[in-house]
Amino acid sequence: MTADLCATGARLRGDPLHGSAAPAHRWLLVEHAGPWAVRALDSTGLSPAVARALHEAALATRGRVLLIRRPGRRPRRAVQGWAVVDRDGTQQWGTWRRGEDLLRAATAMREGPVPSRGPAPEPILLVCTHGLHDTCCAVRGRPVAAALAARWPGHTWECTHVGGDRFAPNVLVLPDGATYGNLDEASAVGVVAAHLRGTVTPAHFRGVSTEPPVTQAALAAVFARYRPCGLADVRSTTSDPVGDHAWTVTLHGRGRLPVLVQADVRRVTAPPELLTCRALEPSSAFRYVVDTLRIPSAEQAP
Repeated sequence: MTADLCATGARLRGDPLHGSAAPAHRWLLVEHAGPWAVRALDSTGLSPAVARALHEAALATRGRVLLIRRPGRRPRRAVQGWAVVDRDGTQQWGTWRRGEDLLRAATAMREGPVPSRGPAPEPILLVCTHGLHDTCCAVRGRPVAAALAARWPGHTWECTHVGGDRFAPNVLVLPDGATYGNLDEASAVGVVAAHLRGTVTPAHFRGVSTEPPVTQAALAAVFARYRPCGLADVRSTTSDPVGDHAWTVTLHGRGRLPVLVQADVRRVTAPPELLTCRALEPSSAFRYVVDTLRIPSAEQAP
């Protein structure tokens, strides 16, 4: 990997991952064999009207739209699939031939997926390989997608941009929205296997899409302190501002976590860097620093 690629530069600098997962409470996944445009919804087969309907449905539900495809050779098929995946695990799947068929997907996104009467839906593993958006996503993402597909062929998809190009390859696990970065073929399989068993790997954990960045950073610190543990060990979270760019995050735990943990988190601005391969000039990213973790006394508990 050459040093001028954004993911290589970020690893050399030691850019922290925690608190960088893109926010979303609902996901609309549209199977699309490609090619993918720089902006995913500009891709072939999606008219401006359909793209606008999908985008507006995502905005209305604090969600995101991703194009997806199976790793490896992708023969074009007349019928492709789509899915709406909610944070509670509910999934609704459908099919499309023409772009206009996706208006039904936009409606499902706005109204919420219809629960299935069958067995519980399986997890979905998404690997960003959106090379036209960022070179690192393709160069680093495709080998990881192939490795995960070899282990979980029915669950693994390549997808368009999920944010955090410099942390490529990025893996998003649905429905819980956990995002992992700085992976390779070997580490990705281990990280995903651990996640599916209920354990987060803190060194690769960017955050979870259903929480704001400050809470994501607190979660990462708690998972590192009390490992092995995972998202199922967290009952609820709250964050309270305590100053300029500073918060106290309270996590209510169970299982392998204490009943109550508090984290003091502050946001700092990192020095300007080239944060993506397409960047023309340096820009600054926010970093979230966890200064202390503590178990409050009964008098301090909220």
